[in-house]
Amino acid sequence: MTFGKGCHLHLIDGSAFIFRAYHALPPLTRKSDGLPVGAVSGFCNMLQRYIDGNTGPDAATHVAVIFDKGSHTFRNDLYDQYKANRDAMPEDLRPQIPLTRQATIAFNIACEEMENYEADDMIATLACQAREAGGRVTIVSSDKDLMQLVGDGVEMLDPMKNKRIDREGVFEKFGVAPDRVVDVQALAGDSVDNVPGAPGIGIKTAALLINEFGTLEELLDRAEEIKQPKRRQTLIEKREQIELSKRLVQLDCDTPLTFTIDDLEVREPDAERLLAFLAEMEFRTITKRIADKLGVEAPVMQETSAAPAAADEPDGPDALPFDHAKYEHVADAAALQRWIDRIREVGHVSVDTETTSLNEMRAELVGISLSVDAGAACYIPLAHRPDGTGDLFGDDALAEGQMDMDECLALLKPVLEDPAVLKIAHNMKYDLKVLARYGIDMAPIEDTMLLSYALNAGKHNHGMDDLSERYLGHAPIAIKTLIGSGKAQRTFDRVPLEDAVKYAAEDADITLRLWQTFKPQLWRNRVTTVYETLERPLIPVLATMERSGVKVDREVLSRMSSAFAQQMAGLEAELHDLAGRSFNVGSPKQLGEIMFDEMGLTLPDGKMPKKGKTGAWSTGADILEDLATIHDLPKRILDWRQVSKLKSTYTDSLQEHINPDTGRVHTSYSQAGANTGRLASTDPNLQNIPVRTEEGRRIREAFIAEPGKVMVSLDYSQIELRILAHTAGIESLREAFREGQDIHAATASEMFNVPIEEMTPDVRRQAKAINFGVIYGISGWGLARNLRIPREDAQGFIDRYFERFPGIRDYMDETVKFAKEHGYVQTLFGRRINTPEINAKGPGAGFARRAAINAPIQGTAADVIRRAMIRMPAAIEGLPATMLLQVHDELLFEVEEGAVDALVERARDVMQGAAMPAVDFAVPLVVDAGHGPNWAAAH
Repeated sequence: MTFGKGCHLHLIDGSAFIFRAYHALPPLTRKSDGLPVGAVSGFCNMLQRYIDGNTGPDAATHVAVIFDKGSHTFRNDLYDQYKANRDAMPEDLRPQIPLTRQATIAFNIACEEMENYEADDMIATLACQAREAGGRVTIVSSDKDLMQLVGDGVEMLDPMKNKRIDREGVFEKFGVAPDRVVDVQALAGDSVDNVPGAPGIGIKTAALLINEFGTLEELLDRAEEIKQPKRRQTLIEKREQIELSKRLVQLDCDTPLTFTIDDLEVREPDAERLLAFLAEMEFRTITKRIADKLGVEAPVMQETSAAPAAADEPDGPDALPFDHAKYEHVADAAALQRWIDRIREVGHVSVDTETTSLNEMRAELVGISLSVDAGAACYIPLAHRPDGTGDLFGDDALAEGQMDMDECLALLKPVLEDPAVLKIAHNMKYDLKVLARYGIDMAPIEDTMLLSYALNAGKHNHGMDDLSERYLGHAPIAIKTLIGSGKAQRTFDRVPLEDAVKYAAEDADITLRLWQTFKPQLWRNRVTTVYETLERPLIPVLATMERSGVKVDREVLSRMSSAFAQQMAGLEAELHDLAGRSFNVGSPKQLGEIMFDEMGLTLPDGKMPKKGKTGAWSTGADILEDLATIHDLPKRILDWRQVSKLKSTYTDSLQEHINPDTGRVHTSYSQAGANTGRLASTDPNLQNIPVRTEEGRRIREAFIAEPGKVMVSLDYSQIELRILAHTAGIESLREAFREGQDIHAATASEMFNVPIEEMTPDVRRQAKAINFGVIYGISGWGLARNLRIPREDAQGFIDRYFERFPGIRDYMDETVKFAKEHGYVQTLFGRRINTPEINAKGPGAGFARRAAINAPIQGTAADVIRRAMIRMPAAIEGLPATMLLQVHDELLFEVEEGAVDALVERARDVMQGAAMPAVDFAVPLVVDAGHGPNWAAAH
């Protein structure tokens, strides 16, 4: 076929496919010889999915996978530092690169590459040729460098998000039309490819300049007109560098190709050649799947006992397509019994509940979905309403074709509580709590969200839809398509049964396949202990805590709200006096005008803050904290904002979270909410109530015990500093902890050569700020803000700290080195926190480094309290006590008055010994305890 009008060319970015496949799957080897083939396996699956999806009116008539031939291109001749900062290719990926070319040829797809040219140049040339011939082009890639080609029949398809990128999408990314993308890139540069650009000019500023002047050339010719001195000087002095950058980012549409578009016509795969390649790779599952699709016999592969890691294991859950037509609508006891029989036969089942709310304490059960085998799932609707429910049917009317709720739960209860049947769910805690309200106590359990978290903390999020797309190559039905959004959103019981079956059963099917994918990877990645001892056993503990909730006194909150309102009014009057006129204290725009335009304030370094998109001055907390060291107005603004936040976030909104049935607040904990293993609290967030201010501490007065009971708080004392002393081997700190000294006073004594008995509160306060700041990699700027002192003094404190405790600097350097070499850091209990940005350049580099340093310390502390929480229910069994809340290093209990001492003794023993026997700390873990009628009194 001659390419022309009516033809559609697909250009697949081969490198993007390879790296996505490599990072999405665990290391896999061929059984017979140990050859790494994980990326090849993923690459083959992606090509097969592409072929399966290349149908309909949008199908390609011509297609090619374009690869990079080598690392040296004509751009390296222009600029020898081009891509000089890129990391070396992983050793286990290197031998797989030629195999991906062989795979492409085996699938009978054109495979092209050229010496001295990048794949992007070949894609650009082919796109331009196809456009000139009157055809359409889809570039299958998310590479921003290719966005300059979009328009006039050329679009991009992001395969990760299944999102098309047109001219509007390019404008959203760069702020300019596609034909001006290279001008923006030339100014902004590219740290990944080491394109220098114009120092100090980013994408947004570059777009503003190009939109104002039209082209890069016009901008450089008229650079004298730029009003900002530093920017004007940069454009004038760096002109040659900027022009070089444009040549580096401009794609070559005249690459001398050795083939034509006509050579890229879509061809059917050659079954013999394709299956032979797959068999050679020992990909059993995909080989059988494709053989069945082509209607031929799969080649026989020899069994071998060589390498234990099967190359094709991740293909297993993806072996069957997602076919919604095969999902079963269960509407009677006989049909449900067949599923129960199958569940008992297999010994496991994926379970998912559909409800009327995300709040488990108020959600009403609408239906249950089950899956036992990949590709097979059912939905049991229980409480759907007919379409158009209203006066005609009445509030209690149910749609036809559903099981009776009591009958269904009576049949399911024995199997869901059977200790011989494993129950699998995604975010199991939700389903556990919902079914508990209906009298079903599910156990034993598995959670695919936490499996992903144990394996991939720090790499990506762990929502089911994202995991399905990433690991199964399947985009699930979006819930918004069924229930809508915003004011028009309806509850799931209003979804028609036909649609509900497809959606709900698909969720159970996906969950089962994710479990089949993730579970075998635990031992390969050496995180089985993390999942089995820190994640899975914590689920029922948290579920019980959340169902218990904590009593909150509405009247106390109401009085606090009034007091905060009065305090805000007083601060506003003070601020108006400082400003010399009245203004809206809650308006960042008006505040910026007063501080910078009228009062002429500057930051401590003499610079002005940036302006936002609207042209208003930035008045964020970091800016105000800097200014607070030199002027009272920003200091008082920070005070006002703090009180305002306490009022709106806590004393006002907490009242709305009081459950009308229980009179208590039921927060929800997320185990996968933080990369380090720390729990996150939502709806409401009870972990961010400030404790360092008097106002913040007062809010805890509203959390009260029931009559005849008291609140008991047990809190680890300085656990992160103790972990640092242990991990970094700081003997002086270890000794201070062993002797029970005031650690902040001991630190101050070491740093400032002041005897502990002569320590002043101010010196101790400085040492305390440094102690805690170092754990989080605090900078001189950060410490200056905390202590409200000049930056030079703060940096001097930090420098002196490292001089006195050199082991801490060694720990930091070694941790960063480990992270760069391995791509993760680890807690003392084996939890891996991935650090994908650790080798990043630019502004994000410092944050990634600090996060890597802090993660093992904070993560170890989080692991310790998790271990304590898991052991706590057995330890306090028989006592009239309930564990209510976990807030970072603290556990809060409600206990009858006569059992306080017994609870404190048992709980303290558990918490202080929580690390044993896995970790034997060189310093003691100390737990402080207190009790009282409310949380504030107990803390």
